[in-house]
Amino acid sequence: MPSAYPSHPGPSSAQPWPQGGPAGSPAAGPGWEPAVGPAAGPTAPPHTGAWAAAGPDAPSAPPGSGTWRGAPPHAPAPAAPGAPLHDHRGGIPGAVPARTRSGPPPHAVPGTATADAPDPRRAALRTGTAEPADTADTADTADTAGSRSRRAALRTGTADADPGGRRPGRGGAGRARKRARVVKGVAFCAAAVASCMLVLRANEALGGIGHRPTAAPAAPVDAPDPGRVLQIVAHPDDDLYFMNPDLRYSIASGHPVTTVYLTAGEADGINATEGKQASTPPNKPAYAEARQNGIRAAYAKMATGDRASAWKRTVVPTKGGGHAEVDVLLAKPEVNLVWLQMREAGTVYDSAPDSLHGLWDGKVARLESVLASGTPAKQRFSYSKEQVVQTITGVLEQYKPTTVRAQDPTPGRFPDTKRYTDHQDHFYGARFVQAALAAYAKDVGPEQRPHFAVQNYVGYFNGSLPRALDPDEAKEKLDILDTYAWLDKQNHCGSDAGCGDLKVADHPAGNGWTSTVNYARGTSTSWLTSDKEHGLWAFKVLDGQVAVWHRSGPIGAWSGPRLLPGTGMDPGVSTVTLPDGRIAAFGTRTSFGARPTDYRREVVYAVQKGPGAPEFGDWQSLGTPETVDENWTSDISAPAVSVDGTGQLAAYVRDGAGGLRGRVQAANGSWGPWVQYGGTDLHGTPATATDGAGRRMVFAATTKSVLGWVQPKPGAPLGPATATGLPDTTLPLTAEGREGGVRLWFRKPGSGNVRTALVTGDGGLKANGLTDLGGLQGFGAVTASGHVLAGRSAGGRLGSDLGSGRPWERSPLMFVGAPSATTTGKDMVSLAVVGLDARLYVTSSADDANAHLAPWLPVGPRNVTPR
Repeated sequence: MPSAYPSHPGPSSAQPWPQGGPAGSPAAGPGWEPAVGPAAGPTAPPHTGAWAAAGPDAPSAPPGSGTWRGAPPHAPAPAAPGAPLHDHRGGIPGAVPARTRSGPPPHAVPGTATADAPDPRRAALRTGTAEPADTADTADTADTAGSRSRRAALRTGTADADPGGRRPGRGGAGRARKRARVVKGVAFCAAAVASCMLVLRANEALGGIGHRPTAAPAAPVDAPDPGRVLQIVAHPDDDLYFMNPDLRYSIASGHPVTTVYLTAGEADGINATEGKQASTPPNKPAYAEARQNGIRAAYAKMATGDRASAWKRTVVPTKGGGHAEVDVLLAKPEVNLVWLQMREAGTVYDSAPDSLHGLWDGKVARLESVLASGTPAKQRFSYSKEQVVQTITGVLEQYKPTTVRAQDPTPGRFPDTKRYTDHQDHFYGARFVQAALAAYAKDVGPEQRPHFAVQNYVGYFNGSLPRALDPDEAKEKLDILDTYAWLDKQNHCGSDAGCGDLKVADHPAGNGWTSTVNYARGTSTSWLTSDKEHGLWAFKVLDGQVAVWHRSGPIGAWSGPRLLPGTGMDPGVSTVTLPDGRIAAFGTRTSFGARPTDYRREVVYAVQKGPGAPEFGDWQSLGTPETVDENWTSDISAPAVSVDGTGQLAAYVRDGAGGLRGRVQAANGSWGPWVQYGGTDLHGTPATATDGAGRRMVFAATTKSVLGWVQPKPGAPLGPATATGLPDTTLPLTAEGREGGVRLWFRKPGSGNVRTALVTGDGGLKANGLTDLGGLQGFGAVTASGHVLAGRSAGGRLGSDLGSGRPWERSPLMFVGAPSATTTGKDMVSLAVVGLDARLYVTSSADDANAHLAPWLPVGPRNVTPR
């Protein structure tokens, strides 16, 4: 096996992405070379659109602009190379066994298109037909005169007036007035295009919130969000199937977006529909080129509306000693694609030593390249495991992203077949990304790069889960896949290899993947919490460490982010307040170990040293119920934590077999063993809260419904798994103790609308008053506290509903993970998100049905590359 490309001296002298071209050339930055190979057009003009008003801290022009002097280019927008439908779905219920990319797709599920019949889903999506509303569990509420008057007050700027003439209680008047002035006086709304939907409702209105208000215009954007997005996927199409619509939202909002493709996606080299595969000779370089052409067309369409919009293709040296192709969209030079062109496995789960999996496990010493036929990278190369990590690290050093999107490194196995639930290239590629992110955070100090957040995405298993997107959003996603699949076969790209992936053309929707999207991690909504002095604490993972922001008291100044010691933290933090007022933060941590088999994901927690104290103790490990990576790929959820009426603390996770596990802390501070609580077919992260009697309840979503557990009394072990009778959901659950029971919030499949039900524990678990809130759409977790609900809406906008009969109001703010809300004292609610710029944004409201949110406040300095 060759040890690198012929004329290269080897990794010891390999130059990172920027070291090299003459001043004023693309290579003048950290490792880019001048354009090599055939250019797709003239040099792109300097990018100014997204950063024209960004001020002195804005980064310089992106690659392809001809003016890359010192500043990293905008991250390239990637396409995922990978095995589309043909080798994607091994092991998924209703799928045929996985195979190489020759042969029919493995997802013969009801409603899936065949070569002879069009996909019925497509017909519904094309006509915009939504599934019928569930009239049985939706309460329609009339627009009362009171709600109309409140709407009028909002429009005239007097919505904060108290119609009842109530006055603050004795002794609190000054503080209340001061807090009100702060809420009204916050004047900065900082962000770009939105990805969060905000809903305000009064507690007393929960019984009648099934109204369907109309959408209101989006609020204007006051300032650009400087966040830079870098996506890293295994194959061309992984991003289109598993990261959209987030990808499209980011491009539409003007964020610099770069996608990195680890493998060439060459598969068996046959670019043909099912009926013509037997007669089409294999040509792996040409098929890889066709997939690249399809990706370029899809990104061009998302960015400009024209699939034939021109690209500039260049070659650059990598930090690992090979070469990469970098493509810049000339009309939108903030959109980039980076092609690393390593060999793919060619099979979902069967042994393939020459693959990312084989390289990670040490079955091969080096992984060779497969160069697309039209790539400007002409010299073959190979990488060792360390060089792959170095190569990805070099990309991170070049683009300096604030948000990194990656696939799921621990997707699990099917309990019956024990086959992976995702393609091995997907999750071993994601493990290489984890290792590279750890190296980047360690070796490139915060004085040389901005903070970054990470978002992981579910892959193939999306096809086995309830669909998360509404029909309009699903149609938009499918249209992009249509472009990638080259359905019309017109030679718009001028390439002999073809302009798209014809293997996908028979089934562009995949195994239902264009109708859904799910986050694999980071769905916790309890990362914002308050203390006894009405201060606020926020916890999110930045740079692989838990970052802490703090506001002292109700009107104090914010500090942070401060990174707690301890690396390897996975996205997502849950918090709980202990009986003595201290805050405990829980999450999971990944460690690699000396051997490939030492890869491990475990539950950890840190406790505040005293109520209100800025210091936290060291991270302590609760271990993991999945002690052998090979068994379930270390597939555990993030922990859900709560304290019952006796002060007993417990943490619960979903294990790799789809059951509930938990550990309970004793009065002396010691922890009991991992206990199996039963349940099957559990997915996502559990949710837990305590009811009015002090009993802990735990909930977990299945593919069909929601299971629940409850303590018979405070301090007792959990009872058995109980069917709640609730309908299917789109995975993320939110639970909050209120109204004497525990209220659940979740999304309606195929709609995105938020639903709610009150669960009580007297005489066994019972779900009451299932209500569809209507009018939301969107996807992902929602947060709830006081009268505030918040979550993503369709189109990626942040909106608010101030009560029954009011129109949705939207304010733009894109964010990573899930929002979080908490009450502060008795009369305030605060809401927070972390933007795509990895910066905390906070807003507050009086906890009242007639209240409104203050403008969003960005915390701390802008998160840009230090100069």
